[in-house]
Amino acid sequence: MDYMSACGVLRGIPIFATLDPAKLKLLAFASEALTFASGEVLFRGGDPADCAYLIAEGEVEICVEREGEPIIVERLGRHALFGELALFRHAPRVATVKAQTPLKVLRIDGDMFLRFVSENPETALGVMRMLSDKIARATDHAEVLEDRLRALQPKP
Repeated sequence: MDYMSACGVLRGIPIFATLDPAKLKLLAFASEALTFASGEVLFRGGDPADCAYLIAEGEVEICVEREGEPIIVERLGRHALFGELALFRHAPRVATVKAQTPLKVLRIDGDMFLRFVSENPETALGVMRMLSDKIARATDHAEVLEDRLRALQPKP
């Protein structure tokens, strides 16, 4: 993926769509285009958080391990942002992310991403909306799991 393609990917993502073209070009220039084969791991839980990713093409699977077993938390596709939570928390990754299909991503350096969000209120608001959506999905998922657990418990 070349520099102009990276600009096109960024322009297609709602949180970056309204950015000034010069800022968008700066972000594209500071991003690294990467490709991964299906099944390839991008990062593992416990790895240091040094970047955020934007999906240009393909899908990823986010997994956590519980008692040695992988649990799929979520699948993300085109235009999704991931890896940002650990950057905001200044903490290691909590999940493993692997390519579910052939994958093209933009890798944004963590310091650049945080500076970009802090200097661009419209981008910060977009990231907050994305984080709110992630929290809502996680809450819904937890409620479904709690209902299933209750259904499995013996009745008195």
